[in-house]
Amino acid sequence: MYESSPVEEKLTSFRLGDQLVPVSYVETVAVKDGVSCDVYAFEGDTSRDLAVVTVLQGAKTPLQRVLKGETTVEGIVNGVGALTVWAEDGTAMRHTFGPENTDDPVAVKIGERMQWSAEGEADLVFYELCTPPYEDGRFENLTD
Repeated sequence: MYESSPVEEKLTSFRLGDQLVPVSYVETVAVKDGVSCDVYAFEGDTSRDLAVVTVLQGAKTPLQRVLKGETTVEGIVNGVGALTVWAEDGTAMRHTFGPENTDDPVAVKIGERMQWSAEGEADLVFYELCTPPYEDGRFENLTD
């Protein structure tokens, strides 16, 4: 998944399936206490972007609803944690990630809510692929 540590070095490539794709670092965004996001652009591909999110041990991302976009894909990079996705009817699906029980990447649909939590003894790092690229208004924060 990573070719280098997300905390110490910025990525120059990212593994998508069986391909190693070049990426360029754009910026780091402080999401909330305990959560930060490194934003990357795919070199030669403006149809999507990549966010690499670090969630400190014991922290959670904001609860968010997906409002727009073609695809939003969430997946693990390293650490132990869970992604809970609530369908529009309120049904929850918990996807656990870690060394022994790693779910495949999860596509979150428009109208669904999602929240990551770091549940191990170390920080959780996950990725988010947005097609088209992220822009304000894609997600609605329902909680901090």
